[in-house]
Amino acid sequence: MTLTFADPAPLTHEQLEEGTAFAPRFDAAGLVTVVTTEAGTNEVLMLAHMNAEALSLTLETGIAHYWSRSRGKLWKKGETSGELQEVVELRTDCDQDAIVLVVNQTGRGAACHTGRKSCFYRKAVVGEAGVLLEDRGLPRLFDPKDVY
Repeated sequence: MTLTFADPAPLTHEQLEEGTAFAPRFDAAGLVTVVTTEAGTNEVLMLAHMNAEALSLTLETGIAHYWSRSRGKLWKKGETSGELQEVVELRTDCDQDAIVLVVNQTGRGAACHTGRKSCFYRKAVVGEAGVLLEDRGLPRLFDPKDVY
């Protein structure tokens, strides 16, 4: 079963922002941006994209699916690594062109392909040498060379 969504085109501004119709506004490439956070901690784990098929599979199965822009194909998060994301809640923003996915991260707890809990393991620091990236100290929960 493939879920379908309301077409946002005929909806008024008020219907889109205040109504009950789920009408994701996919971009010209057929994608919607997804910010994935961890249930309980609200830590941002990753940023990805979904097409209609990935969004439908995510809602149908309760497991996060994304569209890999780099590979040009559907991607079931954790299919290779065992780091599945169990969906707790899917939210959309006011104009329905972005999604927040709240998940329980399974496996060893790593959402990032580098083996870390979060893809956001570095922060920008301004110093005398300019802007550099500094590691936030998130340990690797697995070695990507052993997994991929």
